[in-house]
Amino acid sequence: MLYLDYGRQDGQWVANEYGGNENLEAIEFFKHLNSLVTGKNPGVMMIAEESTAWPKVTGDVEDDGLGFTLKWNMGWMHDFLEYMKLDPYFRKNNHNKMTFAMTYAYAENYILVLSHDEVVHLKCSMINKMPGLEDDKFENLKAGYGFMFGHPGKKLLFMGQDFGQYREWSEEREIDWFLLEDKRHQHMKTWVSDLLKLEKKYPALYATDMDYRGFQWVNANDADRSIFSFIRWDPEGKENLLFVINFTPVARPDYWCGLPQNKKCTLLLDSRSERYGGEHKAKKTYKAYESECDGMPFHIEYDLPAYGVAVFKF
Repeated sequence: MLYLDYGRQDGQWVANEYGGNENLEAIEFFKHLNSLVTGKNPGVMMIAEESTAWPKVTGDVEDDGLGFTLKWNMGWMHDFLEYMKLDPYFRKNNHNKMTFAMTYAYAENYILVLSHDEVVHLKCSMINKMPGLEDDKFENLKAGYGFMFGHPGKKLLFMGQDFGQYREWSEEREIDWFLLEDKRHQHMKTWVSDLLKLEKKYPALYATDMDYRGFQWVNANDADRSIFSFIRWDPEGKENLLFVINFTPVARPDYWCGLPQNKKCTLLLDSRSERYGGEHKAKKTYKAYESECDGMPFHIEYDLPAYGVAVFKF
């Protein structure tokens, strides 16, 4: 709607009155629509499924933006899925696929999307995009969802993908609820449920989504081990969250993670614990040691399991 030349060859479209390819009427329509709907209905969200670099899709109408509440982050989705499909051995050479989205994360008000478009038309369901044998697929997907929920931006996860449905989605049948008789699918459902509860409970995961001060890499460059660590800062600095995610089947029992403050860390989530079908037994609290790590003055020491996701509060 925004481009006069979208999907057209030269000679098949007429420029606007300024000689450009922008559809001026569509722009005015969106501005009017969004102003009216959000103005009359506080709390309503207007979300743009927009994959081009059109500026200010979520910008204020008064600032020549289109006035949408959120915009689909198609770049994040593409990079994330390409990374997750890889055999863990090759992930070290594609580390930037998971870090690149942070270079433009605040250009718009983004929503991270794993939509129905990605689980139809022979693209495979989320669980079947994952590499490895059956158990590997589940642990890979848990790690992927852990990364997604820690990453700035709102979240969209399509039905059935929350418990690891094998089949692609079809509008002709209900989703495969019977799979929940299998403990692996039940554990996946519990993991996603707990991530949602975490997001609801801690403002660090939602209040600062659109503010660059709400996110900080601890180590974005640990490509050889394919481990990502980052902090989501609480707006009041009281309940900050530290995420550590291991995207390989190699356990790191002697893992050190940098910490900017001399604070005790409390383990909130461990994706390899018995609750989610694993056997990892980790203590609940971790002391900060005064020793440089990841360019920070303090660190904690954690037994990081294969495909492990650990979320700490400090």
